[in-house]
This record gives sequence, structure tokens and C-alpha cells, in this order.
Amino acid sequence: MPVMTYGPLPETAVTRHRRLRERGSLDRADLDAILDAGFVCHLGVIVEGRPVVVPTVYGRDERHLYVHGSVASRSLAAGHPVCVTVTHVDGLVLARSVFEHGVNYRSAMIHGTPRKVTDPEEKTEGLRLLTEHAAPGQWDYARRPSRKELAATTLLALSLEEASVKIRTGAPDDGDGPDAALGLWAGTLPLVPTWGAPEPDPLLPADLAPPAHIARRGGTRHG
Repeated sequence: MPVMTYGPLPETAVTRHRRLRERGSLDRADLDAILDAGFVCHLGVIVEGRPVVVPTVYGRDERHLYVHGSVASRSLAAGHPVCVTVTHVDGLVLARSVFEHGVNYRSAMIHGTPRKVTDPEEKTEGLRLLTEHAAPGQWDYARRPSRKELAATTLLALSLEEASVKIRTGAPDDGDGPDAALGLWAGTLPLVPTWGAPEPDPLLPADLAPPAHIARRGGTRHG
């Protein structure tokens, strides 16, 4: 994925960390890493006066996050403020007291008003970024969108300039408190997702093997 080379994330009234500030980060490299480790985001938007949160795939370049869907989707209307979140759970934090339990995680919240991509070249490039983000190598392998399919697809571009990042790592926080005398086990239970072996479409010919860019992901770590 592309690497951002410009300054740190700005603190705004929306992105300023008010709780657990020590977990916040203004480092764009942390935002890069969180976005690059996933491919599903949650798009929060107001539709007809009600909050709606839609899971969808995404891609990015140095300055924009791209999300797509059907032209009929009301949640993909441009011109209104949205919040996009990407979260990775890295494990449970199991403390001596239930109050101190928690989660090791990496999360990003991106705020802004997206624009609808209408330029044909940018739309094609945005869809390429989205496809390659989820399955590197697939854009050159599969049939690309037709003009009719492009017309039926909405692509939104959201600036990455206003983003909030938080990360929690490490052990429980009660190891040096009164509960340490309880003699209870405490620690972390890591969560490490991996890709399984590719499963062919039942309608494929029996001798048609998956392409190398898909086959080699089986058994590898995701995120």
C-alpha cells in the first residue's frame, strides 16, 4: 500500500482524545498500519434523520479512503458528514478484577464529508485500490468492471486528514495494586486471525486451481 509522507494528524474538536489520551496517536504511520491491516470498515451516516452504520469494503491512496456500493444505497449519499471506523481486536486483557478487564486493539475513526467520485479515471483507480486492498493481484486476474457496472456503482472519496487513532497493547493494569494479593491468574489471550485454504466454487472444473496470489494467502495471518 502507499505510504503517507506528510505531517502528523491534526488535533481538531472532533478528533481530540478526551479519555485515555495515552492510547491516542497522531502518527500517520499508525493510521496507515491500521487501514492497511483490514479491508472492512463501518460507515456511520444519518439517513432520513436516523443513524445508520453500514459495513463495507474500502481502499485508500495517500490522501483518501474509498468506499463503494450500489447507486441505490441511501447510506452512500455524498455531501453529508460521516464517520468511518476500522478496528482490529488483538486479544482479551484478563485482569484480577472484572473492572480492569479490557481489550488490546487498534482503531481508527475518520471524520469528514465524502464526495461522490464522478471522474471515470479516478473511479476506475478507486475501484482498483479497493480490489487490490482486499485481494492483492485480483485486479489483473479477474474481469474488470464494464461501463454498465461502473454506472451502477457509487464510489465515495473521504479525506484522511481528520482522523483519530487509538491503540491498546500489553498486560492488565492491576499487577501492582491491591488485587495482586488475590493469587489469581491474569494476562492476555491473543487473537490471531488467519486465512483458511481457498475453497473453490462448486461449479468450477475440478482441475482449475486457484491463482498463486490467492493460494499463497492460505494459512497466513490476517491483520
